[in-house]
Amino acid sequence: MKFSLSLITLLLSSLVASEGLSFSFGGQKPLGDGKPVPGDNPLSYCKAEHGDDILVLDHVNLTPNPPQAGKTLTIEAVGTLLEDIEEEAKVILQVKYGLIRLVNTEADLCQQVSNVDLECPIKKGKVTITKDVELPKEIPPGTYTVFADAYTKDKRKIVCLEATVTFGGSSRLDL
Repeated sequence: MKFSLSLITLLLSSLVASEGLSFSFGGQKPLGDGKPVPGDNPLSYCKAEHGDDILVLDHVNLTPNPPQAGKTLTIEAVGTLLEDIEEEAKVILQVKYGLIRLVNTEADLCQQVSNVDLECPIKKGKVTITKDVELPKEIPPGTYTVFADAYTKDKRKIVCLEATVTFGGSSRLDL
């Protein structure tokens, strides 16, 4: 799976590109401690302090929510970058299918943002991303867990997000 946003779409789109899932990020006050990301989505903040996050999400909306195999997933993310995102920023992506780890990688964030028509440096300020992603109908039914942790070249936290999505059998999303 792949996960992308300018950070959100990077996180979401990278997931989709790899296994048919994709996520995106926007801006508002960070919540922290596993709290849900505002909007219609299965995202939550990682269980950590988020007061120093560079990306503050207003909301992330997924249509449809929950995502469905064989359907177009529209990701809309709105947020605020508190500072520029420069070259050499990284994102750690992990995707599990049940207990099986499908993806465990560190990727160059600036290479990933091209998936959402952005390029580095990404200037600070309000960021709005809208991306359509075709989810393959061949996504195996089951529960997928996604983790994305983005940080600058000097290891300062941009944002950390998690999501659990169930395909097939149940149309329910668990956070």
